[in-house]
Amino acid sequence: MLLAAIILLPFLAALPAAAVHSDRLRPWIVFAASATHLFLTAAILIDPPPAICGGWIGLDPPGELVLLLTSILFFICTLYGTGYLRQWPGRFNRVLAPCLLGFLGGATLMTCSQQLGLIWIAMETTALCTAPMIYFRRTPESIEATWKYLLICSVGIAIALLGSFFLVYAFLVHHHTPGLLFSQLLAHARDADPVWLKMAFVLLLIGYGTKMGLAPMHTWKPDAYGEVPGIVGALLAGVLTSCAFLAILRIMRVCVAAGMRAYTGHLLIAIGIFSMAVAAVFLMGQKDFKRMLAYSSVEQMGILALGAGIGGPALYGALLQMINNGLTKGMLFLSAGNIHRAYGSKSSDDVHGAVRREPVSGTLFMIGFLAITGSPPFGPFVGIFTILKAAFVDHLFLLGAAFVGLLLLVFLGMGRTVLAVTMGRPLPGRLYHTQFRDSFLSVAPPLMLLALILLLGLHVPAPLVKLLHQAQRYIEVSP
Repeated sequence: MLLAAIILLPFLAALPAAAVHSDRLRPWIVFAASATHLFLTAAILIDPPPAICGGWIGLDPPGELVLLLTSILFFICTLYGTGYLRQWPGRFNRVLAPCLLGFLGGATLMTCSQQLGLIWIAMETTALCTAPMIYFRRTPESIEATWKYLLICSVGIAIALLGSFFLVYAFLVHHHTPGLLFSQLLAHARDADPVWLKMAFVLLLIGYGTKMGLAPMHTWKPDAYGEVPGIVGALLAGVLTSCAFLAILRIMRVCVAAGMRAYTGHLLIAIGIFSMAVAAVFLMGQKDFKRMLAYSSVEQMGILALGAGIGGPALYGALLQMINNGLTKGMLFLSAGNIHRAYGSKSSDDVHGAVRREPVSGTLFMIGFLAITGSPPFGPFVGIFTILKAAFVDHLFLLGAAFVGLLLLVFLGMGRTVLAVTMGRPLPGRLYHTQFRDSFLSVAPPLMLLALILLLGLHVPAPLVKLLHQAQRYIEVSP
């Protein structure tokens, strides 16, 4: 019952959120639903319930990780949203609030899906709920970003569907009909045709990699991340990408069971390094600090793919980095949203001295930059170092050197933009058409996220370490 409740809760809460006429009450409905979702998540992780619906709905260890991240990040973002939407008294949020809840429902369904077709439906649900949120500001730039998102991600999800057909046909070609449950696919993985299975993995990697934002399928990200409100950007960078990564890991597990660990590993390493290289190039000279976060997300997705490709302890590091990236990106997007509202611009040509004008948000943005680029003592440092150490232990010295070099380029590219935004003084004589100032509800949520990434940098809690090891073994060990 708990699994059914946690999936249905967001969809049911979306009904009153759409029906109520008060723009002030609506964000609190979303927040109440997110608090209940977090409570149910804690109950499920403490005592995992059995699978339901004939095995279609159930939690595996990597799904538990993504569910935990989703619930925590959504709760903190909706707390921020109660204050954020109050700053937009003329902004109609009757669409945004139900879409947020629909997004949470789709992401939750994704974490609990144990059937090939169901994960596709869950990912498509998140896409349909995301598009209206990108158009929240109702500007020409936001409508362009919305259409670009819909076009590119629709192609990606169509390729993922084609890959799913290929995966099933890999079994049918030898007259095996195992079904669409992952447990059934794993049990008959050795019977799959290797050629069709390889083609299926390529198509599924491209399809779900589009949602994840791996290069070169990342082209929707800069526009979308640049136009969405900070709360939506945090969810896209932390939740949507993690759900897509989860889909790739589950499919990779089928290939590992079929004896194709080297094949999937080489593909993931190649696309991971390529994503990091593309991000490093576009971060150089980037003036829009929200688009900068988009390219940082492309880089982080490359790191996750690289860790999964190397495998072993590096996969453990990638799973930990997935958590760290989600929390850190949340802090960056929320603080960047505060700076954007304070200056009425997101260009480093206009925004200077954020630490002086908005001391808390400006400082959080600076700390977030240090954290996401792998500086100690924050959580991302631990994840990145774990992956790097695994590469050198496996004697992948050239790969490790390339990894370090790309990390340095990303640090330099982001550092130039962040320093221009946060340091110095606000431009003299510049009239900023906004009265926004930091408030409790605008800075408390990113401060909560900062506390979490500091905790994960100084000491990873034992229950999380156990869950990370379980997820690593679950993905790489054949049943």
